Amino acid sequence: MSTPTLSSLGAPLLLLRMFTAEYPHLPAPCLDVSTIYPDLLTLSFHDDLASFEAWRDALGIEAETVSHHVHGDGRTQVLEATADYAGTRLQLVGYAKIPAPGEVRSRAEVDS
Repeated sequence: MSTPTLSSLGAPLLLLRMFTAEYPHLPAPCLDVSTIYPDLLTLSFHDDLASFEAWRDALGIEAETVSHHVHGDGRTQVLEATADYAGTRLQLVGYAKIPAPGEVRSRAEVDS
């Protein structure tokens, strides 16, 4: 098997370049481009679902297509959305901590 070249990652890198030009005001994500999935660009957001939502909205990904699940023994919620964008498979992933029951405060406590 031959070693992949940088040009084999051209589609996700071009998409990233397009995003840099088109959405410079959006929050910076963690990026994943891999020779294992050379046509995939993953943008992930840790402890910041608002950034996930900002990107989802900017890219026109319908909220109904977002999947939600919990992992980490119920301590982390995960939002995921995938779309084809400019010939590249795009995956958005948002992670957020689920507060332990003792960490949740009522609105009355927060407002006072």
